[in-house]
Amino acid sequence: MTIQVHHIPVCPFCQRLEILLELKGCRSAVTFSVIDITQPRPQWLLRKTGGSTALPVMELADGRVLRESLVLMQYLESVLPGPAVARADPYERAVESLLVGLEGELVGRGYTWVMNQDPARREPLRNALLETYAKISAFLEQHAPEGPFLFERFGWAEAVFTPVFQRFWFLEYYEGFALPDEPPFARVKRWVEACIGHPAAAQVCHEEIVKLYYDYARGAGNGALLPGRTRSSFVFEPHWRDRPMPPRDKYGPSPTATDEALGLR
Repeated sequence: MTIQVHHIPVCPFCQRLEILLELKGCRSAVTFSVIDITQPRPQWLLRKTGGSTALPVMELADGRVLRESLVLMQYLESVLPGPAVARADPYERAVESLLVGLEGELVGRGYTWVMNQDPARREPLRNALLETYAKISAFLEQHAPEGPFLFERFGWAEAVFTPVFQRFWFLEYYEGFALPDEPPFARVKRWVEACIGHPAAAQVCHEEIVKLYYDYARGAGNGALLPGRTRSSFVFEPHWRDRPMPPRDKYGPSPTATDEALGLR
């Protein structure tokens, strides 16, 4: 079986597939093709996707194409050998799906906050994100009070959420965000820490996320260029390890950091 995935290495939705493959012990079953999001999508890829620019995109040996990370996870779970990641018991699978249903709200609120440029909106955006975390915490308290995972091991829900938790390192760095040490967040905080620390989720690190997502913190996503800049923080070269840490201040009077200041020259 030949499966190819066109992806962005630092994308959380792409990382979900990598985590699933690690859990199944099938990393070599998929070939990953890197797409540079700082450039227009290549025409050959747009022809395969019907014009959609969203990644990841899975291409099967016979040329058929699938999209959407949760769909791709389900496909890989079904066709690859190795231990099942999703729950087999119908009730447990339903509980898993209910928890995954909260992921979209978490992603939307976290990314909206990091891209915000209005200081007056910081507190409302923080409160909205905490509201979602409190929902997740209450769900975990109901279904898995002991934890740390939803069930006895890192599984499907963890593979879905962990890349998002890791991307929220950008909120920690650029917004000073941390889950409060308060009862409404205690259970979800244990879950987040256990997920991030799991060896199957070691594809990215804090430094990488902070450096690559600088432009998001200044309001420019998906490889878009900020005023006065000629290179995106998502470029492959210079490698992120060779760049300095970006400035934390995104609301002060200082302008957006230059290409040179970000080590992009």
